[in-house]
Amino acid sequence: MSDNKFKRRSFLKGSAALGAGVVAPTIFTRTASAYTNEPGDSRVVLGFNVPQSGPYADEGADELRAYKLAVKHLNGEGDGGMLNTFSSKTLDGTGILGRKVDYVTGDTQTKSDAARASARAMIEKDGAIMITGGSSSGVAIAVQSLCQEAGVIFMAGLTHSNDTTGKDKKANGFRHFFNAYMSAAALAPVLGKEYGTDRKAYHLTADYTWGWTQEQSMIAFTEELGWETVDTVRTPLSATDFSSYIAPVLNSGADVLILNHYGSNMVNSLTNAVQFGLRDKIVNGKQFEIVVPLYSRLMARGAGDAVKGIFGSTNWHWTLQDPGSQAFVKSFGKEYGHPPSQAAHTCYVQTLLYADAAQRAGSFNPCAIAEALEGFKFDGLGNGPTLYRAADHQCFKDVLVVRGKEKPESEFDLLEVFNVTPVDKVMYEPDNPMFAGGSLGKCNPGT
Repeated sequence: MSDNKFKRRSFLKGSAALGAGVVAPTIFTRTASAYTNEPGDSRVVLGFNVPQSGPYADEGADELRAYKLAVKHLNGEGDGGMLNTFSSKTLDGTGILGRKVDYVTGDTQTKSDAARASARAMIEKDGAIMITGGSSSGVAIAVQSLCQEAGVIFMAGLTHSNDTTGKDKKANGFRHFFNAYMSAAALAPVLGKEYGTDRKAYHLTADYTWGWTQEQSMIAFTEELGWETVDTVRTPLSATDFSSYIAPVLNSGADVLILNHYGSNMVNSLTNAVQFGLRDKIVNGKQFEIVVPLYSRLMARGAGDAVKGIFGSTNWHWTLQDPGSQAFVKSFGKEYGHPPSQAAHTCYVQTLLYADAAQRAGSFNPCAIAEALEGFKFDGLGNGPTLYRAADHQCFKDVLVVRGKEKPESEFDLLEVFNVTPVDKVMYEPDNPMFAGGSLGKCNPGT
């Protein structure tokens, strides 16, 4: 594409003045089906749409902390964090394309309708030129679709469903976080080695897009090992007591329980499973085991001793020793007094990646930014060498298999990195059946 095509254009004359500490709407125009925002000469507004209530609120709170820290670093405040380690050197602490970065926030409530409403308000009323956030894949997919219609970029936060960059992928949407397929591909070899290949698994699964694809992925990779799937049971996202779902496991003949749950769902279901004594059982002549495919430090903290020895996967962990991770942990810890979660990490990184793409493109036009992100290879952001694949807007990088620590040394030292699975072991072709059924379509500039 020609650079000239994406030079800044003025859709309306003038701009709203921003008072000290006040974010006012920037210019926006409406077409038959979309909105387009263009920042004025001094400020650019980003929309941070996170669960501030609902079962994923803990993750959302940490995401928001990371977003605010990213804004500080982009504006030249603080120590710069991962701007100092990022392989791309276009960001220099002067905002984005010479404009100071401001932000507005919304509460997704861990509900798709509420998330779309708050994202729409940020675009239409606040002039947000980019929307980011998540924690629930159902929310991420809903907001990604809205951003496609509106002609703005969506930089997904924590979303792990295969569908986000599978059947529901959009040209205006980008995901840094790994997905359910990658978790299963990384976990299965470890589970086979540690627990054997003759196992019977029972699945409890959050009843929405993430849970479905996590269950599908785990079944595919564990059955390839030789495991048998005894039963799969869906649980509502609103559930808080899983006792009635745990009790049938005892008489199922299963010797492994796979909890396709996240956030407070996982905390409560794992706690209930331990209270029922599952971890003390011997079934089929084997020690009963529990697996949590998608882990986070925040969940481990909530579940307490119940996580000890339990395997799962994670996108990133604060104990990693690469320069990018260390820089981020130092900045975040200084700002908030505790280490960041994987949710915080991916949201911080997505904000930097958007800003960097705009800088490299020399434009806020969403299609220029999309082109800058597609096929982009980078390093220094905590996951090692990473590719933003053009075909589906999915990042590919190494995946961590973690295990609950038996003897934690602090309230934050709850998980240990058990294995680092190389990216080539979790990579797949864009037409893999688990990701079939959708098309990126064309980028919508909203003009």
